[in-house]
Amino acid sequence: MRINQNIAALNAYRNLSANSSSMSKSLEKLSSGTRINRAGDDASGLVISQNLRAQIGGLNQATRNAQDGISVVQTAEGALNEVHNMLGRMRDLAVQASNSGSNDSTARTAAQKEVTELNTEIDRLADTTKFGNTKLLDGNYGTTAATKTQAFDADGAYNYTASATAADNQFTVTVTGGAAVTVSQATVASQSATNFASALESNIKSALLGSGNAANIAAASNFKVSAQSAGGAATAIKIDYSGANGDTFTIGSVGTTVGALGITAGASSAAVAGGATFQVGANNTANDRINVSISKMDTATLFAGASIDLVNNAGAAIGTIDTAIGTVSNTRADLGAKQNRFESVISNLQVATENLSSSESRIRDTDYAQEMVKFTRGQILNQAATSMLGQANKLPQGVLSLLQG
Repeated sequence: MRINQNIAALNAYRNLSANSSSMSKSLEKLSSGTRINRAGDDASGLVISQNLRAQIGGLNQATRNAQDGISVVQTAEGALNEVHNMLGRMRDLAVQASNSGSNDSTARTAAQKEVTELNTEIDRLADTTKFGNTKLLDGNYGTTAATKTQAFDADGAYNYTASATAADNQFTVTVTGGAAVTVSQATVASQSATNFASALESNIKSALLGSGNAANIAAASNFKVSAQSAGGAATAIKIDYSGANGDTFTIGSVGTTVGALGITAGASSAAVAGGATFQVGANNTANDRINVSISKMDTATLFAGASIDLVNNAGAAIGTIDTAIGTVSNTRADLGAKQNRFESVISNLQVATENLSSSESRIRDTDYAQEMVKFTRGQILNQAATSMLGQANKLPQGVLSLLQG
């Protein structure tokens, strides 16, 4: 018998420590409800469950996105329902005005006044129907805005510093669909900035109008030049361009003088129409997106530029309004189809979310029945190990009986 090393006690202590650690882990799993609380609990299970969690989170957000899509579609469709009602009323008035046998010009004029008001209201709806701050019926829904290159862009402005040398104030202007025109401006040394700006604006417009190009002529009135400083040498000038959505213009050089203007030749990108995109899937693929486009719904578009004249041509107005009703009907049908698609997407997403959540639960959640079996076993072993450690600590006392012999 030896007393320096109590091997039995060490063995009992080791088993007690192991049992305590196992019981502690069981307590953690039972109290947290999660089988994997750290990577060490199940490294591969953690990787799989984290990927599933990412997919589940994405699907939940995609469901909310699809629900937003339904809200957008319903907002637009609700406004178009009112447009339909107003077009129906306008058609009734046109049919009434066509009955010239009982309606004189005074009666037709009264009907025309109501048509004019309905026209105005349709245009107001087209311009003010919004979801949040996004307009839905103005023709720009889902349009990517023109991007800026250097210091100018479509529907924007740019600045340059005019030179005291007349030759340095020559440059070319090219508008969308047009041909390049050369603008030549005199020196600024002996005139005010305001006069220089006025003369430059006149020269730009004259150059565009005199080119004989239809695009240039149409864009001429869109240029506005203003002074940004008092005048004299190095006058600061601002050129504004307020063309139609998508119009761009380019400043080019005449020889090397563009450098003297302090700008770099280039062109801005045009606005790109393509509809709004709704992310209705958890991944970055084309199949996880739904595109929604809504055409412009003002009277100029619906009537294709024709006027509704109930006083002089009520019969023609009926056909024009019928075409507009058909346009609105087709747009509403498209929106209704999109809404039904969104609803189908939501149903599918919810099923996928449920199945993935079930899979993630099997991997990560605690099986309480199984874990309670482990915990109970651990409790019994822990109590037994504690008792045996006490017995092992008493064994060396047997040596005393030999020494007393």
